[in-house]
Amino acid sequence: MSSTKKFKFPTAFTILFIILIIAVGLTWIVPAGSYSKLTYNSTTQQFVVKSHQQEDQFLPATQESLEQLNVKIKLTNFLEGKIRKPIAIPGTYRQVEQQPKTLKDITLSMVNGTIEAADVMVFIFVLGGMIGVINRTGSFNAGLTALAKRTKGNEFLIVFSVSVLMLIGGTTCGIEEEAVAFYPILVPVFIALGYDAIVCVGAIFLASSMGTAFSTINPFSVVIASNAAGIQFTEGISFRILGLILGGISVITYLYWYSKKVKADPTFSYCYEEREEFEQHYLSFHQGDNNELEFNTKRKIILTLFCLAFIIMVWGVMFGGWWFPQMASSFLAITIIIMFLSRLSEDEVLNAFTTGAADLVAVSLIIGLARGVNLVLDEGMISDTILNYASNLVAGMPPTIFILAQLVVFIFLGLFVPSSSGLAVLSMPIMAPLADAVGIPRDIVVSAYNWGQYAMLFLAPTGLVLVTLQMLHIPFNKWVKFVMPMIGMLLLIGSILLVVQVSLYA
Repeated sequence: MSSTKKFKFPTAFTILFIILIIAVGLTWIVPAGSYSKLTYNSTTQQFVVKSHQQEDQFLPATQESLEQLNVKIKLTNFLEGKIRKPIAIPGTYRQVEQQPKTLKDITLSMVNGTIEAADVMVFIFVLGGMIGVINRTGSFNAGLTALAKRTKGNEFLIVFSVSVLMLIGGTTCGIEEEAVAFYPILVPVFIALGYDAIVCVGAIFLASSMGTAFSTINPFSVVIASNAAGIQFTEGISFRILGLILGGISVITYLYWYSKKVKADPTFSYCYEEREEFEQHYLSFHQGDNNELEFNTKRKIILTLFCLAFIIMVWGVMFGGWWFPQMASSFLAITIIIMFLSRLSEDEVLNAFTTGAADLVAVSLIIGLARGVNLVLDEGMISDTILNYASNLVAGMPPTIFILAQLVVFIFLGLFVPSSSGLAVLSMPIMAPLADAVGIPRDIVVSAYNWGQYAMLFLAPTGLVLVTLQMLHIPFNKWVKFVMPMIGMLLLIGSILLVVQVSLYA
């Protein structure tokens, strides 16, 4: 009697490890090259030009220095700290000695990538600890039961509300890594409403990413990209707002269709086979006591403090210049307050915190591994070569073909540079001037960057998608099946808007 073992799609760790090996192999194949990079030293108030294996060049921080370097960016963007990362200087690309990586660099990059991602990892550990403490108080259990009773018959209203908030968060402040914080609280809600893990990812990750793709005032993508392109970020904003509306309608309509299908027939769920593991992990705090917990004043205060932590986090990112250390600190402060309110014993509090943090260890390690892939590409000096090839490919094309080719180029570049701000400062000084040669405004190139890169970031293993899928026990292949229609819609909307803009100006 013969038996066949059912194929199981590789985990996030396996996928990233394979990609890391491929990245090491590319450093032997792709020619190494480098652009000279421009930075501003606020201490000495000078520009610094760094070139591979050459002494640094120091220039006065003036507009004339920027013009000499053919960098079409306003001086104030450097002086006011709007551009902090190194800028690629147009026309300075040159091939350099090959920098191939070896087998030892595979594990070394994994370690260094984890070290580099330490701030994100600490944030995630503190978040997990907070969730663990609140779970121990029974606040989530009691609040979830109360919510399920109130929304009976109107369950999709919760999905709709979360999606709208994430769309707004994405387009205004580029909420990405921060969105990880929402899963532990919202996932049990979605389960109780009768939905699956993918609905939760759709309402949080898909909606926030669609919002970020159609960024309007997001400082980490469209603002920094516009600054690096030498234009005001308000240029082209009307088309980005139109795209945001169309993209948001597409996401919510798609989630309504999928949610309705899953609600009517749970076996329709793309991740039906993983449902037991998923529900066991996120509803573990329901186990052991079948008595319904009272949603009393103390538990309401605890959940209010939990929600307040996210409001403070969003405010800090948008207006306070916060990053992960500050966000982790604010979450920790509120966790300490909740510890005292809970009146749990010292042992109970510490065990709950460490158990909650331990649940997110795998997620944190994935972030470190993804950073390791980026380190290999950067240290192997092939990222600049890929950018140079891409810019030469689209130069001199007719306007309509040029802008659609730009969209494709940024899809490709998004795989190698998954950071929105990183790709902006690396590519915009090179790509934006190409628009001048074909007679279209530079803001259209900024839009192509936004829409192309984020079409890739829905799938890019080196981005946040694998972190999200690992948290919710969703195989990558099933996510691809779910998200492909939305990627197609994003590219369709983006392509039409780009062609319309070019037709108006060309």
